[in-house]
Amino acid sequence: MYLYQSNNEYYGQISDGLEDLGRKELAWLGISQMTPEHRGFRFKADHASLYRANYKSRLFTRILAPLVSFPCHDEKKLYDMARNINWSDFIQETGSFAVFANISDSKINNSHFASLKVKDAIVDQFRDKTGVRPNVDTKFPDVWFNLHIRENKAVISLDTSGGSLHRRGYRRKTVDAPMQETLAAAIIQMTEWDGDETPLYDPMCGSGTLLCEALMYCCNIPAGYLRNDFGFTRLPDFDNALWQDIRNKSRKQIRKIPEQLISGSDISPQAVSAALANINKLPGGKVVDIMKTPFENIGNLQNTLIVCNPPYGIRLDKGKDMGPFYKKLGDFLKCNCQGSTAYIYFGDREYIKKVGLKAESKIPMKNGGLDGRLVKYVMY
Repeated sequence: MYLYQSNNEYYGQISDGLEDLGRKELAWLGISQMTPEHRGFRFKADHASLYRANYKSRLFTRILAPLVSFPCHDEKKLYDMARNINWSDFIQETGSFAVFANISDSKINNSHFASLKVKDAIVDQFRDKTGVRPNVDTKFPDVWFNLHIRENKAVISLDTSGGSLHRRGYRRKTVDAPMQETLAAAIIQMTEWDGDETPLYDPMCGSGTLLCEALMYCCNIPAGYLRNDFGFTRLPDFDNALWQDIRNKSRKQIRKIPEQLISGSDISPQAVSAALANINKLPGGKVVDIMKTPFENIGNLQNTLIVCNPPYGIRLDKGKDMGPFYKKLGDFLKCNCQGSTAYIYFGDREYIKKVGLKAESKIPMKNGGLDGRLVKYVMY
């Protein structure tokens, strides 16, 4: 019996700063027993809750099923314990797998080296038993395994998500410096948008990530709607009938989007093309209006929720002074957006003061390696 089977405990990874939203999302998914841990939550779940969390979570990046846990001070111990796991429970000899590792405050201090040791244990076991070994595929493996070592305690887990959950499947086209899907979903939730009567507009939509996440939130589209594969299907106790029932019931709860509720624009024709291609992959996406125009030519956006991720001169327009751009954005909000509320993500916090408007709040949010801020402005 594996560790997750004996205690029904799993581990969900989530980005720094999203813990409060993550706690609420787990409760929304019907999970009540949860404990905050390093970069995530440990929680108890039955099979249905595990499948539902992977299919519907908008904020978590991976959900891991711990297989074994043991003290680990050297590479021999790591190899021997990994070699004792019956890997044929999860992967076929003709299949493929990958091992990713996270290590901190331990005698073993090289994550790549540690992942290779687990990989060797898997390969050696299959070779000794059958003479045939599964392949290593670090991009599209059949099964993802995780090794976590902290303070010389190792946990080997199966990734029940089958790769990061931020990859929704709608991003068929992209532009430079796109916003990660989980961050965009968090921003939509932080706005407390009603998703019903108040129009939502993104005046610098890029490849449409914020618009796609708004559409999925508004229409109750599961975050994993377009994903074809999940890692929990590789667990030895996987219940396919239960999974199909959960997926079918979730899809029946999708609702139609009210017309003219979600729209956006961008100055770049390439961005508009990408945004349309991406959002049209989702149910209801064809009623979302996206046009090519600079934000200063949009006209009035009154009584609207405005969300956007403007360029901030770090990855885009590198070296360019973006101060005048943000001053123009502030003037647009002040003159054209009476009665509206704007949530603007600043990848470079120095530009917040260039907008020239009083901020209602500044929420720390990371996007990749950027320690940005989500700033709220209310226009009266």
